[in-house]
Amino acid sequence: MGSADTFDVEVVYALPDRQRRIIVRVVAGTSVAEAIHRSGILDEYTDIDAARWKLGIFSRRVAPDTELRPGDRIEIYRPLLADPKIARRERTKVR
Repeated sequence: MGSADTFDVEVVYALPDRQRRIIVRVVAGTSVAEAIHRSGILDEYTDIDAARWKLGIFSRRVAPDTELRPGDRIEIYRPLLADPKIARRERTKVR
C-alpha cells in the first residue's frame, strides 16, 4: 500500500453500458474533488459537469470537499433522465 501518509482510492463513473474505474493514490487530507481531478476522468468524459456534479462514497452523498479515507470508492453520479416516480407510474399504466 505504500507509506502511512498515502493510500489508494477508487474513482467510478457508470455509464448505461459500462463502468469506468480508476485507482488514484492520494495523500492524507485529500478531498473528493482533488482525487477526481487527479484521476483524469474529467478529461476522458467531457460530459461530467464539475460545477453541477453529484458525488458519493459507497452510495452515500458527499460534498466535493469531503476528506478521503483509505479504500474509499468515489462515485460520480449522472443526472437522471426521468423522475423515477413518474417512470414507475407510466410503467404500471402499460400493464
